[in-house]
Amino acid sequence: MKALLLTAAAAAMLIAALPASAQDVQERTIKFGHLNNPDHPTSLGVRKFAEIVSAKSGGKIKVTEFPSSQLGNELQQQSALQGGVQEMLVASTTSLNGIVKEFGLLDFPFLFANARQADAMVDGPLGKALAAKLPEKGVIVLGFFDLGFRNVTNSKRPITKGSDLEGLKLRVIPNPVFLETFKTFQANPVPMAFAELYGALESKAVDGQENPFAVIASSKFYEVQKYVSGTNHVYATNPVQVSKRFWDRLSPAEQKILQDAAIEAQNWQRTVSREVSAKALTELTAKGMVYNNIAPAELAKMRAVVRPVYDKFSAAYDPAIVTLFKAELERVSKF
Repeated sequence: MKALLLTAAAAAMLIAALPASAQDVQERTIKFGHLNNPDHPTSLGVRKFAEIVSAKSGGKIKVTEFPSSQLGNELQQQSALQGGVQEMLVASTTSLNGIVKEFGLLDFPFLFANARQADAMVDGPLGKALAAKLPEKGVIVLGFFDLGFRNVTNSKRPITKGSDLEGLKLRVIPNPVFLETFKTFQANPVPMAFAELYGALESKAVDGQENPFAVIASSKFYEVQKYVSGTNHVYATNPVQVSKRFWDRLSPAEQKILQDAAIEAQNWQRTVSREVSAKALTELTAKGMVYNNIAPAELAKMRAVVRPVYDKFSAAYDPAIVTLFKAELERVSKF
């Protein structure tokens, strides 16, 4: 009995000597969903996150990836996240716009000239202010993956100026800002879930769509689209989201593992995403798509045309957030 007591006491002392993080990490499985194919940089980022979490948790926390809309479309996954049915999601700001409308600021057209500006915006005070509005809606944002500049493809003609969009039936993200932007150019925007898009392009239900080069290549839209134009009309970032219901069940040590892993994976994914994007355009032209740039003078005209979109939506947003947005836009424009 004395030996047993000594053994138990020694074990208790050993446990007490372990770091708090080792004691506070439980066996857990995280369902992490997204819309993109397994060869897309979003998927690569999720897998990098899973590797880091496994390493930091000693293998106790397992992240299972569900790519290609396996857990539903974007809005369905967002709802599952808020309800605590799905633990994690990485997707565009679109679904967040539906629960915190000020996320629409990040979807305003022609905000950024380069990736550094977009990173500075979401990593800085504006990104933090927007993220702070989400916990009461059941969502925590841990970071922002890169998706890249969105560009228009279609089966009709090159887009060399704003008026070339007139009459085109274009699939857009189900997002008020995107709808209004393309209506301003006299296009016919059609909100549609991403999972339905390839079929709609193939059947000619829509003439075209808009996405970053890496998405266009990964989704094989070159099979059903002829023209790809460098409109660069929106720089898309994808928030890395976790369900607050799940988050609140985690210990502080577990929360730190996920937060640290998200930032590490974010920084890695951004680099990879931009490398893939540069290669994707070469792939698209090699597959037979016809590419064109848009002249700077024409892009300036397009920015002027969509100025009313800024004014319309800004008037409906939290004035303090809009003021911060304008100040941040001025700050990052120097990068």
